[in-house]
Amino acid sequence: MAHDHAHHHSDSETRLLWALVLTGGFMIAEVVGGLLSGSLALLADAAHMLTDSAALALAWFAARLSRRPSDSRRTFGYHRVQILAAFVNGLTLIGLVVWICVEAIGRLLNPVDIQANTMMVIATLGLLVNIVVFAILHWGDRENLNIRGAALHVLGDLLGSVAAIIAGAVIFATGWMPIDPLLSLLIAALIMRSAWKLTRESAHILLEGAPDGLDVAQIEHSIPQQIAAVSEVHHVHVWSLTPARPMVSLHATLVDGMDRHEALVAIKGVLDQRFGISHATIQLEVRDYCLDSPTSNSCGESGATAAHAHSHAHSHSHG
Repeated sequence: MAHDHAHHHSDSETRLLWALVLTGGFMIAEVVGGLLSGSLALLADAAHMLTDSAALALAWFAARLSRRPSDSRRTFGYHRVQILAAFVNGLTLIGLVVWICVEAIGRLLNPVDIQANTMMVIATLGLLVNIVVFAILHWGDRENLNIRGAALHVLGDLLGSVAAIIAGAVIFATGWMPIDPLLSLLIAALIMRSAWKLTRESAHILLEGAPDGLDVAQIEHSIPQQIAAVSEVHHVHVWSLTPARPMVSLHATLVDGMDRHEALVAIKGVLDQRFGISHATIQLEVRDYCLDSPTSNSCGESGATAAHAHSHAHSHSHG
């Protein structure tokens, strides 16, 4: 599994680097084309490509940085850098939507002449580049929020190019200028929907939210049901470093006389096989009369014995 993670990291980096080179290279041509034609749709697309280049550079840097091993100050390593990059990319997309809307409203109130021919040529070339870049990212790691964030930027570009082509065709055929800012507003709405979802998902992970599909109550009920040695599970906390790396910590109360090591192995097996959690911190407790006594404090450490287990190092031996 470690090899698979390394392969995914390397593949993601390569895809992001190719996307960065193609996007950054064409951005210059699109900026020039937008200025020459006077098209807001084209300039919005060019501005989006500018933020794309920055977003792709950030995503690529985050992918490289996340490979660094953990140390005494960052015991979980640098995996969260990818989520932070996705969050920043989501916020920049939202900012871009606001800019496009403001500019579009200004164009609707004060129409500007547009050179449809130049606009359509540049937009068509931009569409081809964006299709290639989107394909590169889309076929990458689907669970990687960093890749998804970068792909959303490029998808917004692709839609912007389509809008610019349609607007150019309408202006060329009818001379109706408002089509340019109107289509820009439509694309802004589509971008906003995806940007909000990306920002919300990445913020949820940064706030240590429980991963989608993992129910704390289900974990609390399933372990005692499947393992006779466990009478109760409580103090369950579920979070994730990235969508592909869920984690859990919990306390499990054992039936008196049960073997702690066997119970520990069984609990880790249920977490891994049923819930897909291979990184767990488990505290085992054995109750006796002291825990139910009003004077339990006087019983000292004999009242409960606890064993801590960190299964990350051997997380894939229970599959």
